[in-house]
Amino acid sequence: MSRVTRNSNPADTGRPGPLMRRVPGVATLRSYQRAWLSHDLIAGIVLTTVLVPAGLGYAEAARLPAITGLYATIAAIVAYAAFGPSRILVLGPDSALAALIASIVLPMAGGHPERVLPLAGMLAVLSGVFCIGVGVCRLGFLTDLLSRPIRQGYLNGVALTVIVSQAPKLLGFKVEGSNLQQEVSGLLRGIADGKLNEVTCVIGGACLLLIFVFRRWLPAVPGILVAVVGATLAVALLDLDKRAGVAVVGNVPQGLPMPSFPAIPFDQIVALVPGAIAIGLISLADISVLSRVFAERSGTRVDRDQELVALGACNIVAGLFQGFPVTSSSSRTPVAESAGAKTQLTGVVAALCVASLLIFAPTLLRTLPQAALGAVVVAAGLVLFEIRDVFRLLRLRRSEFLQSMACFAGVALIGPIQGIFIAVGLALMAFVWRAWRPYDAVLGRVSGRKGYHDITRHPEARTIPGLVLYRWDAPLFFANADIFRDHVQHAIETAATPARWVVVAAEPITDVDVTASDILRDFHASLRERQIELCFAEMKGPVKDILRRYGLFDVMGEERFFPTIGVAVDAYLEQHDVEWRDWEDEG
Repeated sequence: MSRVTRNSNPADTGRPGPLMRRVPGVATLRSYQRAWLSHDLIAGIVLTTVLVPAGLGYAEAARLPAITGLYATIAAIVAYAAFGPSRILVLGPDSALAALIASIVLPMAGGHPERVLPLAGMLAVLSGVFCIGVGVCRLGFLTDLLSRPIRQGYLNGVALTVIVSQAPKLLGFKVEGSNLQQEVSGLLRGIADGKLNEVTCVIGGACLLLIFVFRRWLPAVPGILVAVVGATLAVALLDLDKRAGVAVVGNVPQGLPMPSFPAIPFDQIVALVPGAIAIGLISLADISVLSRVFAERSGTRVDRDQELVALGACNIVAGLFQGFPVTSSSSRTPVAESAGAKTQLTGVVAALCVASLLIFAPTLLRTLPQAALGAVVVAAGLVLFEIRDVFRLLRLRRSEFLQSMACFAGVALIGPIQGIFIAVGLALMAFVWRAWRPYDAVLGRVSGRKGYHDITRHPEARTIPGLVLYRWDAPLFFANADIFRDHVQHAIETAATPARWVVVAAEPITDVDVTASDILRDFHASLRERQIELCFAEMKGPVKDILRRYGLFDVMGEERFFPTIGVAVDAYLEQHDVEWRDWEDEG
């Protein structure tokens, strides 16, 4: 397990003990320096300006009450300050999970709004348990199942789903639908029927414009805050919710929720498990990438497994405080970094500011227009699109492009969970296919070049009379062992001269399972009957150990395993009295 590099992080005090490693926030408090305080206070206030609109907007995108986004934000930030190893990483609701949460919770709620919050809370708890389990058991490699093309396809599918789901808010009407097709149909039908609210369209369009203008030309200014505050003031001063029918957030509960375990039946808990695992995998992949990126910027190394434990703790706490699943934020973390954050106290200050808003001034949110929240989410969704990378895949590797497009189509047309598992299944099938039918080659000598080369790529290559040099670029296992035998047999039959030896260049062979060893044993016996020797060269030590355990060294003989191809060729030439000049030909 990797640990944060000593003396590279302001919170480091040396080699951490068990408590410090599992609760890094304790170490931060013990080593906190007064000089950091002003930086963390200012950064926390700046961070608050984006936490509130983002939390409200992503909750709406997940089809949950907007206030739950702030509950989840506070819970995640405070929990990560205690358990998170990263100095500035920010966790909370995110657009990457919004569509996934909605696709899991809403069908199970069955049209009963009172069931939505407990289901979302339990989903967060289960996802947190999964993440902690992965971190404690050091199974972070599971995130490798979500390759970059799959994540690109997922994010593109989520971006499209989120944008379509929020478009009605920008236009001033509601659309009922449980999937993308129904939402697109309802959106087009609403536009055709003239349901647009012109004032709402102006507010939504202005918010989008402001967000992108500030993001492009004034990145230091929180454009989201400017857009949301401006829209809220316009609605309040002009009374647009009553005079023009502009939809607003309305009254929100004052204060903070008391912690409680989500009360749902056991059968629904079981039904939530696949969705919790899917959310966990996406969140694990996101936080693994993001934490490494920001750690590299600050010259530190982050404990990958503790990062996953912290993510799990954040989700569990969010679920207990009427929230929903959270993950790392690639949009809010740079805000904290650019504002000068030194430690996770920045997040704690921001959480206190959000909590103070809910306790002392919740009425400030009453006239916040839904169109502004929709604009926040749509702006985030547009940033999620990774079009250039998709075209790059098409140009470089079509099979991975197809995986990405399959994930995109699955997420958009079937659902986020199904899309993820379809894409992962395709990726695993592609891996198995490459191992099942790997590249192989008969080798020969090319004049003027050292070593031995594929005769199909070098038709001028010459082979040694009676010797077949063959390379197999994959492990040998039950699915490809017969293919290996058939291809070697074909190389023998098509050789220019009758074969006496077959030497397998075995460096690419990283494993041999029991089935493959039995096939090798039988193949060796059949070749022996035809006076042909089967040999191996450049086989790795661990693979040799496996073959010794299988007894193949006793059957074939230790002398048939050569350290290099050159040694094998010399042994063949010496045994069969073949003159080097007969085939070397000035090479």
